[in-house]
Parts: sequence; structure tokens; C-alpha cells
Amino acid sequence: MTIHIGAAPGDIAETVLMPGDPYRAKWAAETFLSDIRQINAVRGMLGFTGTWNGHRVTIQGSGMGMPSLSIYANELIRDYNAQTLIRIGSCGGMQDHVGLRDIILAMTASTLTSPSSAIFRELNFAPCADWSLLNAAATAAKAKGTQTHIGGIYSSDTFYDERPDLNEQMVRHGVLGVEMEAAELYTLAARYNRRALAVLTVSDHLITGASLPAQERERSFADMVEIALNAAFPQSS
Repeated sequence: MTIHIGAAPGDIAETVLMPGDPYRAKWAAETFLSDIRQINAVRGMLGFTGTWNGHRVTIQGSGMGMPSLSIYANELIRDYNAQTLIRIGSCGGMQDHVGLRDIILAMTASTLTSPSSAIFRELNFAPCADWSLLNAAATAAKAKGTQTHIGGIYSSDTFYDERPDLNEQMVRHGVLGVEMEAAELYTLAARYNRRALAVLTVSDHLITGASLPAQERERSFADMVEIALNAAFPQSS
């Protein structure tokens, strides 16, 4: 076990799905996995391991924001040998053609700062998704008929943002959506030579102000989990 994860050696699969909300981790595990077992409850950040189509999968909450995700991703990689890490979460749409319930597959993730920023000093590192995961997720989304967008997103280090000027520039430069974790996940994956992807459901929209009611979020979240699982195991769908 580690400081933040109470799992024993062997409890965590090589493929890990990472929702921010620990209760979404519980819901996803109970909905999609068989033979599930809770493997973490430290600080209430729930984690579960089970099987999907015969493949071992762990679904571990990451908390909100890049500092929290960095803690869990580091320990999953360094102490439990996780090889594939897929963020599954919600995001805010930032383009007119991106609608509520749509799926965004994050090819790249821009950010103002992350826990890894100090390592690069003057370098403006550009973290990106693993191509094999991105390609498999796009194929899975197309097969489901899900409205999907592939491109750059913005990983913010603040939830209550007060930079409308920055948002305007991101919209101008084609950024599809905003969330709070992917840039650090992609950076850690690059550092440790692991595979990473963010599969995101558009739950609200920065331009229109529209948002999904709670019951609609859960249904859209199911599409996202299925796409993530098929991306991790593309021959199992």
C-alpha cells in the first residue's frame, strides 16, 4: 500500500480508469465490471478492481484538479505498475459545434500550470494522448454512433475562473472544452512511458450556459465508460 492507496500488491490492474468523483468510480465499477472488489477507501477516494470481457480493470477516483490526480497517478504508476490510464470525466464545451452530451477525445491538453510545470522551467511542454488509445476510442465512439470531437482541450487549475480574456483566446484557437486533470495525466504518462487518454462528456457549455440535469449526466457518463473500455481493449467489443 502507499500513502494514498490502500491496495495490496496485485490488487490493481494494469488498466485503470480514473473518474474524478469516487462515487462515480463506484457506480462505474458496479455497472460495467464483474467480480468487483473494493481495493481502496483511503480518505474516501474509492477504488475497485474487477473484470470487463475477461480483462482486469481498476476504476480509481482521482479527486478534483491536477494536484490530486498527480498523487494518484504517480502512485498507480510507480507503486502498482499501471500501464494504461484513462481519465473519464465531465467537461465544459467551448465551441459552438460542441453540444451537451457530446464526447470529447482529448488529443492535447493545454494548461497555465500543473504540478509538473517546475520540471520544465522555461520549456512549454505540450502533453498529448497516446495515439493507439485515441484511435481505438474514436473507432469505438463511431461504432456507438456517439457525437464525438477530437482535438485540444484546456486543463484549468481553477474551477471558479475569472479570466474571460483567456477563454476568448482558447475559443478563438479551437480549444474544444475545459476540465481540470488531463494535462498532468498526459505529462506523467510521457514521463513514465505509459499510455494515457482523456474521454470526456460535455456536461455544460461556457458559451451558451446550458448544462445537463443530474439524471442526464449519468446516462451520458455510461457512453463515456464504454468508449474508454473499448479503447483499452479494442478487440473485446
